[in-house]
Amino acid sequence: MAEPDLHALAHETFLEHVHSFEFWFGAVRGYLAGREFGRHPDTPVESLPDAEREQLVTVLCNYCIGETAALEGAGGLIRIAPNRATKVFLATQTVDEGRHLEAFLHRLGELGIADPEAEIRVRALPELRAFKERLAELVDTGDWGAALFAQNVILESMEFASFHHHARRADAVTREVLLGVIKDERRHIGFGENELGRRLKRDPGLGRRLRAVRDELDRQVLASFDHTLRALGSTVSERDELSREYLQAVERLGFA
Repeated sequence: MAEPDLHALAHETFLEHVHSFEFWFGAVRGYLAGREFGRHPDTPVESLPDAEREQLVTVLCNYCIGETAALEGAGGLIRIAPNRATKVFLATQTVDEGRHLEAFLHRLGELGIADPEAEIRVRALPELRAFKERLAELVDTGDWGAALFAQNVILESMEFASFHHHARRADAVTREVLLGVIKDERRHIGFGENELGRRLKRDPGLGRRLRAVRDELDRQVLASFDHTLRALGSTVSERDELSREYLQAVERLGFA
């Protein structure tokens, strides 16, 4: 079947199409076909120095906490989503997050970690654990706007910026996994920004609620950035740059 002209569709029809599983299948096919755990089997595996391997294991353990938060958050948001198209999109996002978590856990196994779950418990940042717990609370209380903001704007923007920065200096296997994940994050962020942008136009009071959530969670996000980038050997200027990228991404909704 030929792909419809998206620009010719009525707004609601457009949303239903881009939130569908059919659209999702087409979006992920190009960068997942022929890959196992997010990377091509022929991608060369580099031998990492002990210190670099140790840094990578710590970073991946914290990525796993973030992806677990995203997996549980996206799955929980399905229950409180306002309409069918939104629920379907979140179902595709839940699959994405599960795939990301699986790919990072597999990479930890390749790096010689026999029990990734135990390693994650030891190495996980307290700020990320606290973020994960707060996101779960927002979902459980049915706070759709605040939960979606925390999940698809704050968390996804944090991960997008971190993964993009990490991919610049990563080994070939880790880079390929990260670049595939980044493509998914773009789609997730776009959904969150569009959904919340429409709601903000109808409900100016929502902006106050989202500002309060941001004020609460920014500290945890920026602390997580700092710890992760230190583990990657980033400079102070690089850490500052990444923090600015995150803040700019969140500010695009217009309530800095």
